[in-house]
Amino acid sequence: MNSWRLLKLETHDAYTNMAIDEAILTAKIHNLAPNTIRFYRWKPSAVSIGKFQNIQIEVNIENCRKYGVDIVRRITGGGTVYHDAEGEITYSVIADKKDLKAKDITEVYQKIYAGITEALKILGVKADFNQGNAKTCPNLTVNGKKISGSAQSHKGGIVLQHGTLLLDVDLEKMFTFLRVPRTKTCMEIVTIAKNKITSIKEALGKNVSIEEVTNALTQGFQKALNIQLINKNLTPYEVEYAQTLSKEKYTTKRWNFQGKNPI
Repeated sequence: MNSWRLLKLETHDAYTNMAIDEAILTAKIHNLAPNTIRFYRWKPSAVSIGKFQNIQIEVNIENCRKYGVDIVRRITGGGTVYHDAEGEITYSVIADKKDLKAKDITEVYQKIYAGITEALKILGVKADFNQGNAKTCPNLTVNGKKISGSAQSHKGGIVLQHGTLLLDVDLEKMFTFLRVPRTKTCMEIVTIAKNKITSIKEALGKNVSIEEVTNALTQGFQKALNIQLINKNLTPYEVEYAQTLSKEKYTTKRWNFQGKNPI
């Protein structure tokens, strides 16, 4: 059984969170880090946009500024996501694709989502893998409603997949910060979203603590990937590079608004 590094649950701002994920990916590409699973949260709440998205189209920038919600561009693809400070846990998996024994991108998603599926099973929730389509990344659903979405970046034979697992969801708050089609009001979108998005709280009819979810995810990934997770810290290289990325890339308008890498 292979051993992977587990980074304990931490809470950071959006820029630091994305910088840490990229720093681990870079370290892994250069063989300076082991396969890694990381859990994290966001404070303040944030909106992240996919690498190729237009922030003006996807995000209600005025409302984000008004309510102190961070906006950050990811290095992964996929759509715009609202990350609530209390309502979700985010995970990232950074690993050699050979160790995942996956022959294509969809199978990488499937292998990693299997860990979350096992975690939800431990918590008492039955989830199904949805392959997605040309417009939507693969995701996990419960009774047809999305409970976990993710996105990927592939470099040098290494994959970074990060995504959310919804503990609870406030759709009205979510669509205060995400732009909606002009033909629909925010409340119309919320009504539609209620049939498309769910959470652990809704599925179980009760709150589940962040500790319970984190422990279930740890067990779930170990079982699904047949690995042993060992608690370790970031290396000095990763810490230093993450600080550089946060300051010189992820907090800049050049990256977040124009999608141009300043480093």
